[in-house]
Amino acid sequence: MRPAAAPLPCVLVTRPQPQADEWVARLQALGAPAQALPLMRIVRREGFDAAVRAAWADLARHRLVMFVSPNAVLAFFAGRPEGAVWPADTLAGATGPGTIAALRAQGVEARSIAAPPEDAASFDAESLWRHALAGLDWAEQQVLIVRGEDGRDWLAATLRQAGAGVDCLAAYARAEPAWTAAERAALAAVGRDPAAQVWLFSSSQCIDHLMAAPVEPALRAALRAVPVLATHPRIAETARAAGFAVVMPVRPHPLEVRQALDASPEPRA
Repeated sequence: MRPAAAPLPCVLVTRPQPQADEWVARLQALGAPAQALPLMRIVRREGFDAAVRAAWADLARHRLVMFVSPNAVLAFFAGRPEGAVWPADTLAGATGPGTIAALRAQGVEARSIAAPPEDAASFDAESLWRHALAGLDWAEQQVLIVRGEDGRDWLAATLRQAGAGVDCLAAYARAEPAWTAAERAALAAVGRDPAAQVWLFSSSQCIDHLMAAPVEPALRAALRAVPVLATHPRIAETARAAGFAVVMPVRPHPLEVRQALDASPEPRA
């Protein structure tokens, strides 16, 4: 437990932009030092514009449109035809608070959003299915999953087993940082004082990108010495497998991240 007088570590928010800056602002509003250090870039897929226009034209035929992330929401609604509204009988699926907030910002009413409750133990496809979808009749229903180029297929497989027809729309690709001079300098600054920082990982892919960064072995070791807050058990497992010694689970909510800082390791003298 961190002594009351000890300074809080700076939360390194590794989400892609613009979510990284949004999280930094929310954490700072809660009194937590925070810095955006995105370890993933979102790259729009070629040909997506035509695909999303076709999806909007056919939207009312779907019982569910599942969005895997806030970036999926942003990409899909960027192609919304002028004057189009969300169909009353179509559910918008979300696994976590960030995606819910993105849907609400686009005008989707709360009653149309299927998601785990705020107090759910986890925010993932399994929780969404268990809390919001499993009790519905999916026989001969149409589902669209808006996602990146790759991702887990668990929900699609589960819906198909329940009788639904499922299509996937790849809205973007996840890419590693460009590793500009500024990005490398940011990593070097973290490595100079690992105990004064804490990683916030919301994607295992961000961990993979960090471990593949073009840095010297000594810096890579220093980056591994930074404690980790992981927003899902799978992410925590990835962090431990990558060699991070201190890995703490946390739900993906800024207030709970702020509270977890009090339990983070005390800085070394």
